[in-house]
Amino acid sequence: MAHNSSGNGFSDSSVHVDVKDYYGKRLQKTSDLKTGACVAPAQPLPAFVREALKKVHPEVTAKYYGCGLVVPEGLEGCRILDLGCGSGRDCFMLSLLVGEKGHVTGIDMTEAQLEVARKYTDYHMKEFGYKEPNVRFVQGYMEALTEAGLQKNSFDIIISNCVVNLCPDKKRVLAEAHSVLKDGGELYFSDIYSSGRLTEEIKKHKVLWGECLGGALWWKDLLQLAEEVGFSQPRLVTASIPTVDDEQLRDILGDFKFVSATYRLFKVPKGNTKTCQVIYNGGIPGAEDRFQFDSRYTFKTDEVVEVDGEAACILKHSRFAEDFTFQPPGGSCEPCCVKPKADMVDPFELALQSGSQGLGPATGGCCSTKTADCCK
Repeated sequence: MAHNSSGNGFSDSSVHVDVKDYYGKRLQKTSDLKTGACVAPAQPLPAFVREALKKVHPEVTAKYYGCGLVVPEGLEGCRILDLGCGSGRDCFMLSLLVGEKGHVTGIDMTEAQLEVARKYTDYHMKEFGYKEPNVRFVQGYMEALTEAGLQKNSFDIIISNCVVNLCPDKKRVLAEAHSVLKDGGELYFSDIYSSGRLTEEIKKHKVLWGECLGGALWWKDLLQLAEEVGFSQPRLVTASIPTVDDEQLRDILGDFKFVSATYRLFKVPKGNTKTCQVIYNGGIPGAEDRFQFDSRYTFKTDEVVEVDGEAACILKHSRFAEDFTFQPPGGSCEPCCVKPKADMVDPFELALQSGSQGLGPATGGCCSTKTADCCK
């Protein structure tokens, strides 16, 4: 069943209409949410992010309904797209982090949310001391980014904070994101995932859908869909278990479990399977001493770390290329380089592990010899 058109050919479904109503009218503040799915961060925010958030207007923050942490590293000067930007909290925070030479675009289908964001754009530009605005807000759909006027191959980074689950067609969202990213670009996003494919009863429950549970993707399906549209294998960053306090909703959900997880997907060449030794040069602001790339790799400055071929390809072809020195396999430092932890793809397993011991950095390593040779 189709409803209002965006004016560009894409028509919203009954799900879109229900979500607009839930987030535009029924929810007035974060405390109106019936579950913790949309509000639970997976780990403490870095100091530089906390400082940036302090500068966001209170009314914008009050309308924030996100989950997880969607602030990747290496943002200065980047062009960023925020999918489902809502009231613009993350956009304004990122506006400060990318600097006046960077740019942030927020897209959302709910006009009531965008009205809040636009209302405070001038406020934040003045607060940041910018002569010209470096943020804009567009009404449109995540499934139709190019129809909303966004150019292909135009963004360095796309972020999304607990909104992909609200879209009926997840594959189309991922395909559109891949299309508007530049080569080497990254989709860095938090969302809610389920322990299996949900029943029709759950998927058709309006409150559960609005609470980010009814539309949750089975985490294994994310891995398949990402590959189908051209992304690298999703790299799991953080995971935590959200709360569902409403007893009636818990009864409907039955034995299904849910996890809030942050993944990073890159638009890079595929096919590289050779391991490689890399050395983090320590140049990323906010991560000068250690850079946690994902749940498997944490890089310490000047420490040799062995990475799998796909990770090496991502580092070499993304915005992180200048932050690393690459060595071919079998170099003189191989005996004492840091070996990677076992790869973890199950977010439920990571959430369980994180709850007991957290995400510690890789340890050991003694070499800092650098070569100019890159992995082939």
